[in-house]
Parts: sequence; C-alpha cells; structure tokens
Amino acid sequence: MTVANGSYSPRLRTGVIFCGVGTAGAYHAGVLRALGESGVKLDVLAGHGAGAMTALCGAIDGGAKLWDASGPWTSPALHRAYRWRAGLRCAALGLMAAGLVLLAPLLVLVVAAAFYAGSLLCTLVNWTNAATWLIDRYRVIVEQLFLPPWIPTIVPRALVLTLLVVFAVLVVSAVRAAIEERSRRRLRGAIWWRLVGAPLDAAEPAAAMIDALWRLVRGASHAPRPNSADIGRRYAEVLTENLGQPGFREVFVAVHDVDARRDVVGAVLNPQSRAVGRRAGVLQEPEIVELGAAHRDLTVDFLVGALRLPVACTPHLLTFPADGYWRGEAHRVCDRPELVVRLLDDLSAVGVEQVVLVSAAPPPAVPHGMKSRPLDLRGRIGELVRSIETSALRDASLVAASRFAGVFVIRPDHNSIGPFDFAPSYDESSDRRRTVDELVEQGYQDAYRQFIEPVVAAGDSADLVERRA
Repeated sequence: MTVANGSYSPRLRTGVIFCGVGTAGAYHAGVLRALGESGVKLDVLAGHGAGAMTALCGAIDGGAKLWDASGPWTSPALHRAYRWRAGLRCAALGLMAAGLVLLAPLLVLVVAAAFYAGSLLCTLVNWTNAATWLIDRYRVIVEQLFLPPWIPTIVPRALVLTLLVVFAVLVVSAVRAAIEERSRRRLRGAIWWRLVGAPLDAAEPAAAMIDALWRLVRGASHAPRPNSADIGRRYAEVLTENLGQPGFREVFVAVHDVDARRDVVGAVLNPQSRAVGRRAGVLQEPEIVELGAAHRDLTVDFLVGALRLPVACTPHLLTFPADGYWRGEAHRVCDRPELVVRLLDDLSAVGVEQVVLVSAAPPPAVPHGMKSRPLDLRGRIGELVRSIETSALRDASLVAASRFAGVFVIRPDHNSIGPFDFAPSYDESSDRRRTVDELVEQGYQDAYRQFIEPVVAAGDSADLVERRA
C-alpha cells in the first residue's frame, strides 16, 4: 500500500476508485468485501473497466453478490470471456484443415518410411517373403493413391472447398457484427478489414455481468430478465430511491467515447453533490450523464462499454436520448486504462476529500524481475494492458496527491493472473497454478494488510484521541 498524501480520517468524505479490466474485477470484489466487513465509511464509488461492475453493485449494497460462491467473477462461464471472436476461431480451424489437406501427399512419404523400416527389419531376421510382401503392398498403395479420383482429384477440390467455407464464415461473422452495431454509418476502408474485425469478443463477460446486475435489482421477484434498458432503469430507480440509506452510495462509471474523442462518465448523485459539482463547472453534459435522471436507460450501456477493451474489442454502440446534448446520436464507447485520472477529477468536484485507489496491477518492476514473454496475441494484449494500468495508477497517485487530503492505494505485490486468465493459470514464480478464487481472497487480504489495519485503525485511534482532547 502506498500513502501518497495525508492520513485517513473517518470524518472526511471518502471515495473509492476501482481500476482495471478482466480478472481485476475479482480482486476488486475481495477488497470491497474487506472494506464493508471492517465498517469503512464509503461515500462515493467509482470504476472503469471491470471496476464499473464493482462500483455499480457496491453502490446498492450488493457487493456480496460479487464475492460469494455464485458470484459472476468465479463463474465457470467466464472461462470463455474475451475469447477470439467466433468467426476468427472457425476461420482458424478451417485454415488448419486446409493445411492438412494440402499436406496430404506428404503422408505418402510417411507411409513409405514405415514400410521401408518394416521391410528392413524383416530382411535382417531373414523374413524375405515378408519383406517382399511389404514392398509389393506399398507399390499397390502408391499406385491407387496417385490414380484418379484420389490425390490428384480430391485434394485440390477439398482444398478449394475448405477455403470457400473459411471465407463464408468470415462473411457471416462480419454481417452479424454489422447487425449488432445497429448503425447505418458508412464504413471506410477495404472490405477485408470488415471481415477480420476486432480479435477479441467481449459478449460473454457482458452477458454475465448484466445477468448478475439483474439478479441484484429484481429482489425476491422471479420475473424473467428484461432488456438492458429496463434493467438500467430499475437499477437507477433502486439507487435514487434509497440514496442516503445505509449501504447505498453515489456512483460514477467512466467510458471513453471514440466518436466524440472524450471521456464520458455516468453518475448517480444526491442533490447536494450535484449542486456542488455544477458550481465547480465540472458536472455538466456532454461529459457527465446523470443515470439517475433522464438517462437512466443507459446504465447497462455504460457497464457494457466499460467491459470493451480499446482496439482489441469492438466498441459498444451507445445511443444517447434525442432530447439530450447529442440529440439521439449513436456513439462507440469502450474502456481506457487512464480513465482513473478522469474519475479523480469528478470525485474532487463532488467534494470527496480522501480517496482509495484499488488496482489488480502489481507495482512497477525492479531489476532482475523480468519474466517470460507470451507468444500468443491474446497474451500479449493482456501483458500490454496490465503494463499500461500500472503506469496509469502511478500517474493517478501523483495527480491525486495535490487534490485530496489523503490518497491510499491497494494493489497486489505480485499478481500472476493476467486480465484474461479466468481459467487456472500457471505462476512461474511459485511453480503452481492459480485461480480467480485466489485473486478474490488476495484482494481481501491485501485490503486488511495494506489499508484497514495500518491506516484505518490508526486513523480511528487518532480521531478518538483528538475528540477526547
């Protein structure tokens, strides 16, 4: 834990920012559990990436849904999160099949080597008849394979058919992506870029998080899950009706608007915080969307957009209301690792005096700390995202030091679980496999070891002494 500035006081207005993507949400869940269990006063929750889900659930006293055994972050369904797009997976399998078809004639050489070895062994043990039989059998097989309709006819046709199937799969995948975008905007560039598209699919983490959010806001009802707009509307109603009650807090969720080239923050605030922010000239459209008012239908859109990685995933299409600043425009939104700095600005604008930064990214490396590099593209994307998160958190800590009375950072000293490693992953530092369940527990332990015991307990004692004096 790093204390950037000042000391903790329970009397100050406190905000928490959850940073990171993918498996970072599991670490956030453990930290949130520890903060709630120890009674730390939290006034505002904020998040981007996977932290958006943590902030939304924690704001309506639903953090337990994140860390229990049936929570979304430990669900086996997330083993398919951020996989290669279905079209690319099918195309890769098709290309592998085409390669095998193309290499079919080489199998003749493999068979020849096997027959030659068999005949040689038979000759060494004086089985002349068996050696002659093997050689004759091989000659017959070769003659049959290279006569139509086998290798000269079937192989070229099978190769062409396989390549046509690969192309058809890519076309279908591109058409489905265009339909899901729900946009009539013209595209610019060669057609093969539409066929290839973004490599990673974020549909599975989004579906799991939406389902978990619906189970949280529906209460005891067993009604079927409605559409995303209704879920967002229900969430906003539950939070605004209970804001100020124990367990219900103000919330910020940040995404990056690719079309507007600016960050957009969805927020649910009480009237006092809204008034303070507007006087500061910060909480106003187009960069602030009040999810508790006319834009409450967009709550789930902000959550889904926060789960989309830049470049690696297709941005989520968010349609603004027709009576708002953007006049019904549909914009592409995604996450941005540096959004933590933007969230610090907004928390400062609503009167937050001390802030806790939570990230699953370990500290910067030291000499002799280099590790093996991933070869696969998905692993390299995760490595790059984790590296950017580490740098962004350092910059955010320095920025926050001049704006808040206290700045505290909770992060793991070592985290071998990458952003996309929802399945058990190997940790070369400890020579064992680690799971996301362990990451939840690590967040819980780190919160106590780095913040609650050395900082909160000390702050409570100092505050008690001050009041007695």
